[in-house]
Amino acid sequence: MKKLVIVFGICVFASCSHISQRSGLTSRNEVVAFCDRKIHMTMSQMASVTDSMPRNVLDGQSRWNLRPNTPEEWCGGFWDGCLWYDYALTGKQDVLAAATLTGNQLLYLATAPVFDHDLGFLVITSLLNGYRLSPDRATRDTYREALLACADSLATLFNPQVGTILSWPRNVAMFGGHNTIMDNMLNLELLFWAAEETDRKDLFNIAVSHADTTMTYHFRPDGTCYHVAVYDPVTGAHKYNCTHQGYADESVWARGQAWAIYGYTMVYRYTREPRHLAMAQKAADIYLRMLPDDAVPFWDFNDPRIHDQCPRDASAAAIVASALYELSQYVEHAQASAYREEADRMLHSLSTAYLAPKSSHAILAHSTGHHPAGSEIDAAIIYADYYYLEALYRKQHN
Repeated sequence: MKKLVIVFGICVFASCSHISQRSGLTSRNEVVAFCDRKIHMTMSQMASVTDSMPRNVLDGQSRWNLRPNTPEEWCGGFWDGCLWYDYALTGKQDVLAAATLTGNQLLYLATAPVFDHDLGFLVITSLLNGYRLSPDRATRDTYREALLACADSLATLFNPQVGTILSWPRNVAMFGGHNTIMDNMLNLELLFWAAEETDRKDLFNIAVSHADTTMTYHFRPDGTCYHVAVYDPVTGAHKYNCTHQGYADESVWARGQAWAIYGYTMVYRYTREPRHLAMAQKAADIYLRMLPDDAVPFWDFNDPRIHDQCPRDASAAAIVASALYELSQYVEHAQASAYREEADRMLHSLSTAYLAPKSSHAILAHSTGHHPAGSEIDAAIIYADYYYLEALYRKQHN
């Protein structure tokens, strides 16, 4: 693993000249209309597709590249989530029909063997949004049963000796132990929701244990986070930290920090424990101090190319904007206003220089997927669109 010695807590002021400066969208109605047009473009592409989901639009392309709808494809639920949020923002019945149809294509996950922690991503973004937003009682009942079954499946990855959910069973040998990644925080929502629906204390306790163990071993003193923590699966002892998608083990991978902010904000929604709110704020405050002028982060805050064509990650900005709109509900007035202003600033940037071209089926451009693997660099990626739409929805409703 690469090592890097860095100093945290400084503000980075830089720009990337490869980001085009479009005039952007100036009102909520323009933003929603732009997104809805892109959603309908994708609906046309997906009209006869039943076995795949949108994943990315690469440089020079306009249509989504599709990935098979399987438990191995962690992004499989985001397209359905985009449909649900577009329906919530527009009320269009054709979007509702598409959201329901797409959600139904994911119901098989209720009985499929659990592949890894991303089961949460797959069904929270799709079926849980459908359960919350669908006006149809039968759809909600169907989704509820599937979600409860998926929560039980996800819980089987919990190791009580460690205190966390195993992220990647297939990578235990590679890491030399029980691996937990920061992304995994978001999957806890499925357990918390199921516990609330059924009064299942065991599911609630698993989620709290995961959050608390991650607080202990995943964070540096300044509130920045590691991507991966590895534990002895038998004794539960913490072994080491590293990165998988960041620049270096000790660097700050922007989307990893975004997952931390979003994750602990969501955990506090369910637990109301001050330690979880404090962790969400600490992770958010250091992230905000490190942002460049336009509030859209470089893919890793410590990539040495920051002053020379360093890729941005619009997806991280969208994730954090969505999280800050929620976090602003849980803090005192002055801090709430500050968080909302930061979220508004992120949305403003995303709605100008980071919009995908009109010909593209995607909403946002300039995200970074897996940089060390050379995958989805400066691309449109479906989860960026999802969290952008969620941020728009939360801005309106929170």
